[in-house]
Amino acid sequence: MSTAPCCFCRQVPDNQWIDMEKVYYTIGEVAEALGENVPLVRFWSNSFPTFIRPVRNAKGNRLFTRADLDTFRQIHFLVRECGMTLEGAARQMKEDRRPVESRVKAIEILKGIRQQLEEIRRDLL
Repeated sequence: MSTAPCCFCRQVPDNQWIDMEKVYYTIGEVAEALGENVPLVRFWSNSFPTFIRPVRNAKGNRLFTRADLDTFRQIHFLVRECGMTLEGAARQMKEDRRPVESRVKAIEILKGIRQQLEEIRRDLL
């Protein structure tokens, strides 16, 4: 499936509740930030080993960095919002070599622009 530019205008889950001071996030925190369940986050983690490399604590639990969380947000966006397969999302992420942070920031900017355009449209009607 090809990526249509319009898919980047769709809303991405917001994770503002996450404590930015933390170094690592549990799989449950990542799942909550994405609005997904823990088994799916675990599956995505296993499906994207090139992009997500969790560390493990003494108990063997996965711990993710802020960069991992941003990568999860991008995967969520490509799969859930753009309707890509996991293979398509991985291909898109591999082809687009910009840092994940810049892609997430671009998505957030476009989300804001879309909201502004929707407000203008409502005002005109």
